[in-house]
Parts: sequence; C-alpha cells; structure tokens
Amino acid sequence: MSAFDYGMEAGLFSSKASAKRSRSYQSSVEFRRFAQAAEAIRYAVEDMPAALLGTCSLEVAEATYSGAAIRGLYESAEFPLPRRIDATKK
Repeated sequence: MSAFDYGMEAGLFSSKASAKRSRSYQSSVEFRRFAQAAEAIRYAVEDMPAALLGTCSLEVAEATYSGAAIRGLYESAEFPLPRRIDATKK
C-alpha cells in the first residue's frame, strides 16, 4: 500500500439532513475544493461540527475516504499541518 499524499488537491463533500415540516426531510450537500488534502482533512476535523464528520466524503485523486478514515488521516504521524490540541478530543 502506498503512502497517502497530503499535498494532492482534494474535494470534501458533507451532507446534513434537517427536519422540514412534520414528516419530510431535506438534505443539503456542501462541496469544497482544497489545494491540499491536508487542508481538507484539517477543515473536516477541526472546523466542522464533530457530528458531521460521519457524513463527510474526501476525494483525493480517484480514492474516497469517509468519516473514520478522514479522522485516521488526521491522527496519523504523517499529517503535515499543525493540529489544535482539543481537536483530537472531539
């Protein structure tokens, strides 16, 4: 298995379902493009509400990573950006 390239361009998708009226739900999907995968990963873990991490999908090259995998990339010793101390406690 090859090492993850944190420097590659990445897209981050996140979705949030919200109650609308009595029994219907509306789901919104947000997309953000990042120059580096490391920036997308840090944004997903540190800046988004923790509950939304499970709805995230990170696309790097032709690979897709979801919630727990994104957290694993963030917690890796290879992660190149500085982390906030409290972000790993989310």
